[in-house]
Amino acid sequence: MDKPVFPDLKKQWQIASSALVVLVAAILFLYRETGMAMVTIWARSETFTHAFLVPPIALWLVWRKRTELLAQTPSPYPLALVPLACCALLWLLGDLAAVNAVTQLAMTALLVLAVVAVIGWRAARVIAFPLGFLFFAVPIGEFLLPQLMEWTATFTILALRLSGIPVYRDGLQFVIPSGHWSVVEACSGVRYLIASLTVGTLFAYLNFQSNRRRWIFVGVSILVPILANWMRAYLIVLLGHVSGNTVAVGVDHLIYGWLFFGVVVMLMFMIGARWAESPAREAAPLATRSPPTVLRTSFLSMTVAAAALVIALPPAIEWTTQGRESADFTALAGPTELGPGWRRVPNGENTLRPAFHNATGELLATYQRRDDSVVIYLGYYRNQNYERKLVSSDNVLVTSKNPDWAQSATGERDTSFADRPVQVRTAELRSVEGLGQTESARLAVWQFYWLNGKLTSSDYLAKAYSAVHRLLGQGDDAAVIVLSTPLGGDGKADAKLESFMRENFSAIDALLHKMRNGS
Repeated sequence: MDKPVFPDLKKQWQIASSALVVLVAAILFLYRETGMAMVTIWARSETFTHAFLVPPIALWLVWRKRTELLAQTPSPYPLALVPLACCALLWLLGDLAAVNAVTQLAMTALLVLAVVAVIGWRAARVIAFPLGFLFFAVPIGEFLLPQLMEWTATFTILALRLSGIPVYRDGLQFVIPSGHWSVVEACSGVRYLIASLTVGTLFAYLNFQSNRRRWIFVGVSILVPILANWMRAYLIVLLGHVSGNTVAVGVDHLIYGWLFFGVVVMLMFMIGARWAESPAREAAPLATRSPPTVLRTSFLSMTVAAAALVIALPPAIEWTTQGRESADFTALAGPTELGPGWRRVPNGENTLRPAFHNATGELLATYQRRDDSVVIYLGYYRNQNYERKLVSSDNVLVTSKNPDWAQSATGERDTSFADRPVQVRTAELRSVEGLGQTESARLAVWQFYWLNGKLTSSDYLAKAYSAVHRLLGQGDDAAVIVLSTPLGGDGKADAKLESFMRENFSAIDALLHKMRNGS
């Protein structure tokens, strides 16, 4: 027999709100490590410090809609369990592959869908924007860094040349008569872009009623900070050049950047305010437009119970996989000889060591045959987690602060070895000391991943393989393989690396399988 029903809207909302609080609390508890990772990034990174304000702003936006919301009848929406289950599965795969962006987006989506499941689609539509605004709390966007840096460098160099200043460019490094400059992560403008998009979206929601005007202003909030950052970078280099590098360098570089960005955004909001629209006055309260329905508490209880089961299952599965982790090993030793004529020799003073952090084991070895030399770096990872993982935005060939090497070109190359086609990433590195010199030292570099015997150069496939292998109980052993050789002037560097891999990959593969099997 069904439990009593409550025709009084206030009473129904008290019951629905209590159920929602329980479900949200369950999500925050079961996924607490994901939530704490988000907060840690907010506190650590200036790019995402604004995210501390997102939850309070979302709650305030809901409070503004309280009259309209309470005029609706809360009605459980069991169909929300389908996307809820999909997001829970997405979180599991993201956690197995240790991808912060995936787990944090999935957890935020679980919170939003929990609201829909408990109060229903009609009521949730009233607070659709506050719920969507929660996604600005997810610290994501740094994947845009390489492209934004490339665009900034291209515009800055073009603007300098149009200003009559000669420029020599090499990747993200460039030389003008007054000195050397480089576009680093802080110059990308990603901080300005994320901050502008967050504030601009909120401004558009509060000041415009037309969706068309809202989307236009959001688009402007994306375009303006990108263009402003290009102009900022150009003006900073120009000021440094005309002042003999006494203005707009060091700390002033960042201060001038934020001041310039602040002025641009203020002007953007002032212009947007001229087209602000007053809220339309409702003709009648929503409660009188349709007769209220009633809340069946047994239906609500079943929906909440089913949602709780769905959200509890992925953490339980993840917990069971922890018991299948392999033991760590202590050393990764390369052979003294590889294929015909390749012998190991001491590493040079400036031998390239890629910036792969917290590897379980590493090997950096130089092999030589007659006049040819190849440096091989193996970074081996086992029992990966958020602090120790193969694919990470922190793991790169060279950082912008590398004292020896700077990256000047990247690409991809289709090749074959081990009787199978393989795509590798390619890069060209130049000696930092030789920037602006035509005869500076250069390296040709290949990079790809080994995942339990599978080969790929794709970060996304590497993450997917890792998640599937862990889910199937096969462990997450994986490695990055980086080869480098002097570029030379004969254009045969890639051919040398290809020949080296065809002759020696079987030995490298055997070494990695030996480490995987613990023998």
